[in-house]
Amino acid sequence: MFIVSFRTTLIAVATFLLASVPAFSDSQVRAVRLSYIEGGVQIARSDGRFDKAMVNLPITQDTQLRTSDDGRAEVEFEDGSTLRLAANTAVEFPQLSLRDSGAKASYVEVTKGTAYADFAGTKRDEFVLQFGKEKIALTNSAHLRIQVDYDQTSVAVFKGDVEVESASGALRVKKNQTGAFDASGQQLVKDIDDAPLDAWDKQQSDYHVRYASKSSQSYSPYSYGTADLAYYGSFFNAPGYGMCWQPYFAGMGWDPFMDGAWSFYPGSGFGWVSSYPWGWVPYHYGNWVFLPGFGWAWQPGGVWTGWYTSPHVLNAPRGFKVPTAPTSGTHTLIVSRGGGGTTFSGNKAVIRNNSAGLGIPRGQVNNLAKASREVQTRGTVTERVHAPVSAPTMTPSARGEAGIGRGSQGSRPMPTSRPSAPASAPRMSSPAPSSHPAPPASAGRGPK
Repeated sequence: MFIVSFRTTLIAVATFLLASVPAFSDSQVRAVRLSYIEGGVQIARSDGRFDKAMVNLPITQDTQLRTSDDGRAEVEFEDGSTLRLAANTAVEFPQLSLRDSGAKASYVEVTKGTAYADFAGTKRDEFVLQFGKEKIALTNSAHLRIQVDYDQTSVAVFKGDVEVESASGALRVKKNQTGAFDASGQQLVKDIDDAPLDAWDKQQSDYHVRYASKSSQSYSPYSYGTADLAYYGSFFNAPGYGMCWQPYFAGMGWDPFMDGAWSFYPGSGFGWVSSYPWGWVPYHYGNWVFLPGFGWAWQPGGVWTGWYTSPHVLNAPRGFKVPTAPTSGTHTLIVSRGGGGTTFSGNKAVIRNNSAGLGIPRGQVNNLAKASREVQTRGTVTERVHAPVSAPTMTPSARGEAGIGRGSQGSRPMPTSRPSAPASAPRMSSPAPSSHPAPPASAGRGPK
C-alpha cells in the first residue's frame, strides 16, 4: 500500500506544476475543468481550431469555448468557482496562470451571449471578467450574470456587489441590481430582469453546494469535482488500502478506462479524458486499484497532475493492460468498450450495470446508492428524473475526430456507430458477473 501523509501531499501539490508532465512544464500554466456540457458545445485550444467538446477536458490558457442554439456548458475552477455558458455564447480564457506568490489568476472574456459566474472568493486569487468594453475584477464571493449583445452589455448581481470598470468610469452594482452599458458609454442601474436560464444556473449552483458539503473531509488538493464524487459514488474503508472511492453501478466487469478518449492538445500530445460525469479528480490524482470482491476503486493520494498521460493502476487482475497513449497522429481517439450508459424515455431513466453513472444527469435521480444495489441484483433499474431529459444531439465521428460530441446533460453514452478502440486502448478480461457488494453502510458520501 502506498499512503502519503496529508502534509507530504500538500508539499507535493505545491510543486505539481513543476513535475515532468510535458503539457505543464511551465510553472505558470494551469488547467481547469470543462465540468458539464449539454447540446452543441465546441472548444478551440491554442491552435484556434474549433472541435466538438467533451466533458472533463482540461481548459488551459488561450482556450475558447462556444455553444450553439441548444448548447450549455460549465467550467469549474480549482476552488469550486464556476463559469456557465448559456446557448449562443462564446468565451475566451486569455489567462489561466499561477503567480509567484501562489495566487491563481483567471482572466475570462465573454465575447457573445450570456454567461453566469459564481466566484468563491478565495483569498489572494484574481478573477477578472471582461465583457465588451467593461471589466470586473472579483475579489469577494459573488454570483452574477453577464450578457453581451452587439450594441449593449449588462451585469446582473445575484450575490455580493461588484464594481464595473467602463469607458465612462466605475459603476457599483449591488445585489439584486443590474448595470447596463450601451455603445455610447451610458450607464444605467436598475432591478434584475429574469433571463430564460436563470433557473438552470441556480439549479447547477445548488447541486454544487449540496453535494460538495456531503463530507467533512476532503480527498483532493482542490475543490473542483468533489460534488460529482459525492453524487455518483461513495467512499469506504478498504483493508490494506485505506479510504477508497467507487462509483455506483460498477460491477466486477467494469474498469475505469471503459469510456473516454485519448484527446490531443497542440504542444502537449495525448492525454486521457474520462467520459464519466465524475471523471475529473480520480484521473488527475491518486491510483486506481483492483480490490478482490469489490472491483475497481479509486485511492486518493500522491501528486496532482494536470494532464493525465500515465494512468496509475495497482493490483490489476490478470489480462488487464494499463492504457497507453497513442504514439502518433493528432486526432482524438474514442475508447468505448462499456455495455452502454443510461437511456431515457420521457422522465424515466433506465440505468444498467457497469454504466458507472454514464448518462445520469447530475442531481436528477434520487438515492443512487439504493438504485446501485438494485442494479447489482437485477442488472437494470428504472428511476424517475426530476425533469424530462431531451434526446442526445450528437453526430458520430468517423474516428473520434477532434473530440467527442456529448449529448444532453453532458454525460450521455457514445453514439452506437462509434469507432473501435485503438490498439493501445486498455483491455481487461471480463469475468462472469458476480455479486458486487455495495460499499459498507457506514461509508462516507464523498469529499467536501
